[in-house]
Amino acid sequence: MNTYLQRFSVAFEYPVHFTRGVFDVENPLLMDTIDRLQENRRHRVQVFIDAGLAAAQPDLARQVTQYIHARQDRIDLVCAPQEVPGGEMAKHSRQAAELIMESIARQHLCRQSFVIAIGGGSTLDIIGLAASLVHRGVRLIRIPTTVLAQNDSAVGVKNGIDAYGVKNFAGTFAPPFGVLVDFDFLDSLPDTYWVGGVAEAFKIAIIKDADLFSYLAAHAPAIRERDKAVMEQVVRRTAIMHLQHIATAGDPFEFGTARPLDFGHWSAHRLEMMSNYAIGHGQAVAIGIALDSYYASRSGRITTTEREAILDAMKTAGLPIWSALLERRTPDGTLEIIQGLHDFQEHLGGELRVTLPVGLGAKEEVNRMESSIIQEAVAYLKERY
Repeated sequence: MNTYLQRFSVAFEYPVHFTRGVFDVENPLLMDTIDRLQENRRHRVQVFIDAGLAAAQPDLARQVTQYIHARQDRIDLVCAPQEVPGGEMAKHSRQAAELIMESIARQHLCRQSFVIAIGGGSTLDIIGLAASLVHRGVRLIRIPTTVLAQNDSAVGVKNGIDAYGVKNFAGTFAPPFGVLVDFDFLDSLPDTYWVGGVAEAFKIAIIKDADLFSYLAAHAPAIRERDKAVMEQVVRRTAIMHLQHIATAGDPFEFGTARPLDFGHWSAHRLEMMSNYAIGHGQAVAIGIALDSYYASRSGRITTTEREAILDAMKTAGLPIWSALLERRTPDGTLEIIQGLHDFQEHLGGELRVTLPVGLGAKEEVNRMESSIIQEAVAYLKERY
């Protein structure tokens, strides 16, 4: 046998900027991000905007166009900004991603051209998937506009859409060229989206950072009351923790079976689909955290005091910790939510690895979850909340 073992590594680097007024003509940040490699050329750019955001901020397309036209000696805006459907339902079809790819093809973007994606997490997932497929990847700049996108999904390396009844079934790992987190976009968010993204902050705090959990618990009323200064702290700290995990945990493209950043997600993904996406991702994650926190306390990994602190803090912040869908059963009497474990196992590569907290700020992976304890958790959450 004659074998040559190929091995190489690729270093990825991208900036994540926290700012305000990203499309203020006097703010150089977007231009500096596009030109950060100092390639001494006029950059071709195509812009896509979340349709929901465009409706909430109807002047946004004009602001984007004005910003770029003020720098037309350095940026070529190849066409007017285009709207893309937003929300989880938009991810349920490949049509939106295909339309974006068709549009990019019509503008003849090359691999060194830029796609600028502005919107919530679902829209960024769709645009990111399309951008990663064209020419095997054009340069993508994400400008996330919801709490969840700013503190989690937009700063990471994943893109995807739902398909064949499975959340994020089709997707790619493709680090962005840059991420610009503009806190001003949060002002127009409905309350549901304002608080929904905080579930991801609770998720990472419970398993990795007890100090962040203490901050969330202490400021839960302020979060619910839309305190902007508190939310900026939550977004920044959570985003940086996600970035540090991706960079240092040894598995940025998730080749292994452990998914610690998916704590609470096995049931959350199932709940979203069971509700036909009437339950948003953040709210579903909060319910999933509540379910797994009960399981962790019942199995001796956290105390009942720690469990109640988690549930009370999330509830005070305005997050749900119960849904009647948790009680829904299949014809054979099994809780339907338990199917989420099987979906999760398939997504992970065939071996179940569920992250549970050990105290506040630490975690461990388990390979099995007892359905009887999950049923206890459902009954407890219904009675308690």
